[in-house]
Amino acid sequence: MQFPRVQQHTQLPLFEAFLAQPLAPILNETVQSPWTATAEPEVFSELSLRGAAGNCLSLLAPILRNLSEEQDARWLTLIAPPSSLTQAWLRDAGLNRERILLLQPRGTQSAQQLTCEALRLGRSHTVVSWLNPLGASAKQQLISAARTGDAQSLNIRLG
Repeated sequence: MQFPRVQQHTQLPLFEAFLAQPLAPILNETVQSPWTATAEPEVFSELSLRGAAGNCLSLLAPILRNLSEEQDARWLTLIAPPSSLTQAWLRDAGLNRERILLLQPRGTQSAQQLTCEALRLGRSHTVVSWLNPLGASAKQQLISAARTGDAQSLNIRLG
């Protein structure tokens, strides 16, 4: 039995022809203009979590665990966390509870005011808040307070 001979086709050098010319000017521009960091580091972050409370806490656990193990000697402060975030949950999630401060606003003080005060004092490396909704003015207050206290503000939006 004989098999028909299949003629071998040579591979065209697509990548060589395509990449050699068109990207060269772009690459040269990128290499020649160095990356510059912003003058001031970001002090405000926001995380939006949607879904069942248990699922949201599961997503939040590694973030808080990492923050609770910061080398910075200051506190990780949680302002007005949801009721499902208990001392037992903190322990079960493996957080360093000796480095965490849980604060609730008192009297007429709002969670926003307490968050700004905690940031401004600078005794916390990160202040985590649960402020919903957070307008532009409130966000600017948090940024200003965080810069004053050399701290980070993390707002968690639950939806």
